[in-house]
Amino acid sequence: MLIKNQIYTATIVDYTSEGQGVAKIEGCAVFVPNAIAGEICEIRIEKVGKTWAAGKIVKILEKSPHRINRACPVAKLCGGCDFHHMDYTEESRLKMERVRTCLNRMAGENLDAIPMHPAPDTTCYRNKAQYPVAVQKNRAYAGFFRAGTHQVIENDRCLILPPEADRVKALVIDWMNQYRISVYDETTHKGLIRHIYVRRGAVSGQVLVCLVANGRKLSRVEELIQRLKTVPGFTTLVLGVNTRPGNAILGDEFITLYGNGWIEDTLCGLTFRLSPRSFYQINHDQTERLYNAAITAAGITKDDTVLDLYCGVGTITLAMSRAAGKVIGIEVIPQAVEDARDNAKRNGIENAEFLCADAGAAALELEKQGVKADVVVVDPPRKGLNADAIEAIARFAPRRLVYVSCDPATLARDVALLKEKGFALQNALAFDLFPRCAHVESVVCLGRENTVHSMHLNPSPFEKIKTGQKTIELRLFDEKRQRIKEGDVIAFTNTSNGEKMRATVKKLHRFDSFAELYKTLPLLQCGYTAEDIDTAHPSDMEQYYSAEEQKQYGVVGIELFPPKRIADESVVLLSKE
Repeated sequence: MLIKNQIYTATIVDYTSEGQGVAKIEGCAVFVPNAIAGEICEIRIEKVGKTWAAGKIVKILEKSPHRINRACPVAKLCGGCDFHHMDYTEESRLKMERVRTCLNRMAGENLDAIPMHPAPDTTCYRNKAQYPVAVQKNRAYAGFFRAGTHQVIENDRCLILPPEADRVKALVIDWMNQYRISVYDETTHKGLIRHIYVRRGAVSGQVLVCLVANGRKLSRVEELIQRLKTVPGFTTLVLGVNTRPGNAILGDEFITLYGNGWIEDTLCGLTFRLSPRSFYQINHDQTERLYNAAITAAGITKDDTVLDLYCGVGTITLAMSRAAGKVIGIEVIPQAVEDARDNAKRNGIENAEFLCADAGAAALELEKQGVKADVVVVDPPRKGLNADAIEAIARFAPRRLVYVSCDPATLARDVALLKEKGFALQNALAFDLFPRCAHVESVVCLGRENTVHSMHLNPSPFEKIKTGQKTIELRLFDEKRQRIKEGDVIAFTNTSNGEKMRATVKKLHRFDSFAELYKTLPLLQCGYTAEDIDTAHPSDMEQYYSAEEQKQYGVVGIELFPPKRIADESVVLLSKE
């Protein structure tokens, strides 16, 4: 049993989901903030539980090469960031490892690694700030909560926010102090200003300011507007009414005091209108990379109906609409749905429909109405999917399910539940949308288990099936003579090194000859199927098939996702059924 206030020497062996270091002392897991894996530290025990303890570094005996000096002067106090004490290489590694470990432990996967997409810039990337306001010695100030408390830590310049956000905060606080605008007290539920909310369009540069208040009236508004007009890009001022006790920042009523009450920004080539309650990813550049990966993983065609169960203002829904026949977005927040419909109209998109309802309940209702979903996309809140949503997805039985997640634990939990419904994990990617913070975003692709084909790769000529049909139907088969089609998952063993692999058939490229296929090989990744031939040169294939037979039967290259090269040159000859 560990003793409180006792100092122990231990090695940091891992990280928690919040980024704290983990040490094992006398068989007990000890959570240590500001620690880095591999460091040997003297740790003072500050709290002891039944199966865990909390500690604090007294002295670092052996530093990690990843430890750096903090660029933020209040990093140790402020709860906004978690990793200012380590370099970005280690931060990216631990985030990737967190996603991989969750999927392996909770979803029963066996992933050696997950592709990680670090952010190209770790500063000024957030497009939204929500500053709690406090008072000290009769003076209002704003900042961010200290970790685990409601103590507001003041900071003149937050490094992960654009300068405009901190400029707005300073102007509002000066205005409050000059005109004696009261600060909300969460204990007595008296006072007016609760939060200063700032949103800036990364492309447009437009700035929305929302003052969250414990009331519907605000004095000296004109004086505030004149100050805010000095902020580059200032577009609109909104009063957000929240008179309810509790931790929720925004209420349900918004009063526009200046401008239109919204701003616009561009994402994935589309223009979006953003109001205070609109869900919009906070890292613009990384969001574009994540959405593009999700769209690629979805493998959408013009014949597909795509269902987006947590669509927000329609960002990923509308981005997918350009590849799909029809897209349906579902969102529970009325204002977001209104914005999504406006965004579709603004971008000239006519194949998008948006419904205001709970994701699970709406999906079940659509399923009862006979709506067929070829591809389902989900980007749920941190708590993940509810039981209704999972049941509806199972009933839809989409060819592909793309799950965008901000919490690896709930993602892994849901993947395990979806596997019970007949889905199989095809691939997983991690994206860092929150540099210097503990959160990590990920996107996984799941397909129906019954579309997984096991492939034999024995080098032998293709069987020519001649049935006397006048119309030649080109088909591709696996070992059980089941047709392989785009969107299927294939499981196979690489003949060159014995590696077991899985990939999705992204596209079947058809040619009249092996020569045409080989000209295209540098542009795509090709694979085997069924009765394959391992060959390095077109001449090797031509000893089995004449030019006339190649043209008659057709030659196909299989493009895989993720891209995998099974052999140096791998081709497929279609058979006539």
